[in-house]
Amino acid sequence: MLSSLGQRYNRDRLINLKALILKWQSLVDNRQRFFWVLQIAGWIGYALVNYIGSKVFEMRDIYVFVIVLNAYAGCLMTVPLRYLYRKVWNAKPWILILVVFTASYVTGTLWSVVQKYNLWEIYRHGYRPEEWFYYFQQGLDSVYIVLCWSGLYFGIKYYQLLQSEKQKALKANTMAHEAQLKMLRYQLNPHFLFNTLNAISTLILVEENKDANQMVSRLSDFLRYTLNTDPIKKVPLEQELHALMLYLEIEKVRFDERLAIEIDVSDEAKQALVPSLILQPIIENAIKYAIANMTTGGLISINAQVFANELLMEVCDNGPGAEIDDGQLVKASGVGIANTKDRLKTLYENNYSFVLSENIPSGLKVNIRVPYEKASK
Repeated sequence: MLSSLGQRYNRDRLINLKALILKWQSLVDNRQRFFWVLQIAGWIGYALVNYIGSKVFEMRDIYVFVIVLNAYAGCLMTVPLRYLYRKVWNAKPWILILVVFTASYVTGTLWSVVQKYNLWEIYRHGYRPEEWFYYFQQGLDSVYIVLCWSGLYFGIKYYQLLQSEKQKALKANTMAHEAQLKMLRYQLNPHFLFNTLNAISTLILVEENKDANQMVSRLSDFLRYTLNTDPIKKVPLEQELHALMLYLEIEKVRFDERLAIEIDVSDEAKQALVPSLILQPIIENAIKYAIANMTTGGLISINAQVFANELLMEVCDNGPGAEIDDGQLVKASGVGIANTKDRLKTLYENNYSFVLSENIPSGLKVNIRVPYEKASK
């Protein structure tokens, strides 16, 4: 009971956090709204800092009005800078720097005059036109604040542009990644289809129409599965094994009792996510180069288990084997093995292994290791 409540609480917190992140992302993406939020929040922060300072120096309560008016004036006077900086955004660097420093100095000086006027008119009760130069004194602090405002504006602007370029690059990379995966996955279908249709043609030529009809029917089921499965998404290994059985039923029409299959997959491994049809070309190679060359037929075994948060898959046959050097075929032909390795490389980068070795007492063994990802129910 307590465990269930804790899980629900954590789930609700995660949902609320995701919603908050989405709202923040929406705010950041809307640059107009984001500017005004930062502008108002920044000047409110400026006012609060000054208010705390006034308490430290024990200023009179009426000084609060001076602080509010100064912050309000600063907020209004820095808004035109935004539109000015937009105009010169693509100018040469030296022109941009000159404009920023000049605009910051002029705005800061004028803001300083406003602050001094507010101070004498509200707090000290007395405008001094005869000492007009006083209002232009001690304006460097205001210029410095406006210059910091300009620096923050350009910093946030460049950050937004950088994030936008990153998103574009990521989107382009994702599209290229998906296109490559689709190409690799769909490359298998013509390869397998050619072999199967050739076998059906042979059965028809020798007038084994019943077997040919069974093969056509099972081929239809298998192709329907491949077309309904998204080549980008991963599928549970249990679903992958179901697709393999559709394929093997097609091959059994050809080989009958000469083809034996053994499957040993743990329940945990069945829930692991794997690329769709990742084992099919390996099985196809085993049938083509091992089973088909044995007069008495042969055995193909498929094993899978989870160990140390990794999924270990193994496909073995008891055929004549092949020449192997450092876990790779010396004389590789066809697209099956190369295609599988390319798909694993594209999906997992360097976080996988694909190793071929000799099976004892005879045959070939293929070992695949990928990160364990459990399918959601």
